[in-house]
Amino acid sequence: MANPPRRPTNPMAAADFKPIKQPAAPVRETSAAPNVRELVSIRIDRGVLDYFQQDGPGWQDRINDTLRHAIAKSGPPLVAAHAR
Repeated sequence: MANPPRRPTNPMAAADFKPIKQPAAPVRETSAAPNVRELVSIRIDRGVLDYFQQDGPGWQDRINDTLRHAIAKSGPPLVAAHAR
């Protein structure tokens, strides 16, 4: 007995076998709430990281404060600092 062809010979039958495309995942919108900190991943030189970590806990806040200060000197105004 001969094996039947694997491909449907009828185009209408072929449509029945096409996989359903999954809708794209929704794009994550940025937070609209003011003063909410975002978790990010950045690459920092080891020396810069050592400098901020030498005073112990709170080094991430110190980096954030330093970046805010640098922006305030040369960029547009920012929203008030996040309450700690």
